Amino acid sequence: MRKAMLLLAVFAFVGVLWAQTPFDGTWKIDVKNIQFPEKPEVWVIQNGTYVCSTCDPKINVKADGSDQPVRGSKAFDTLAVKIVDDKSVEMTRKKSGKVVGSEKSSVSADGKTFSADIIEYPEASKQPVTIKATMIRVAAGPAGSHAFSGSWRIQKGSAAASDNALTFTYKSSPNGLMVSSPTGESYDAKFDGKDYPIKGDPEGIMVSLTKVSERIVDETIKRDGKIVQINHMTVSSDGKALTVKSENKVQGTTTTYIATKQ
Repeated sequence: MRKAMLLLAVFAFVGVLWAQTPFDGTWKIDVKNIQFPEKPEVWVIQNGTYVCSTCDPKINVKADGSDQPVRGSKAFDTLAVKIVDDKSVEMTRKKSGKVVGSEKSSVSADGKTFSADIIEYPEASKQPVTIKATMIRVAAGPAGSHAFSGSWRIQKGSAAASDNALTFTYKSSPNGLMVSSPTGESYDAKFDGKDYPIKGDPEGIMVSLTKVSERIVDETIKRDGKIVQINHMTVSSDGKALTVKSENKVQGTTTTYIATKQ
């Protein structure tokens, strides 16, 4: 989906203290070692139109700098695509007229890479998330299209993000986990396979948990009743590292990252 899930919760007891799990604590993602999907992102700007065939939802709007309606997402309802020059593009996403995200991208002189500066404004947070990344070209766009067009993949080790996008906290609860993040998303779910709401998420995402073992938990993410992502989470035997293998069921991609206990 999108950035990795970030979380926290309150550890309570009523007469009896339940045992903490290896997941308990605050974790921070090591962004330099994220294994991004091999499958590229594909988009084209040509004849005054921007098309993203790998986006969720798929995008097809005028690239004239004006707010264009987009259907299929609860996170934003308009997208403005502005062609700055023959190598630079700016995009702005809004929801109900309010900016929820923006991106400035510039293709290198040789056309082999482009740098992206992204700002996200989480609905449940007063602080924005900032992201920088370099994309490497996998395939060229159609003849006559803008230099931004083509198939692209994130260059390993190039990404950087603000701490609020990388930090999350787990706390155990009776037969479950409570989670929260600095960006305002949180949930309190049981290991019973039932769906629980993720508070602060604009898309109404639901989560269910399956406890595989003391150190392994599977987190299933649903949108409108459909599974969109499964996160396989494993804490190392020394309790210092959390490895997450995230399967995006919509795009058919897998991202793997490691978070260290703070």
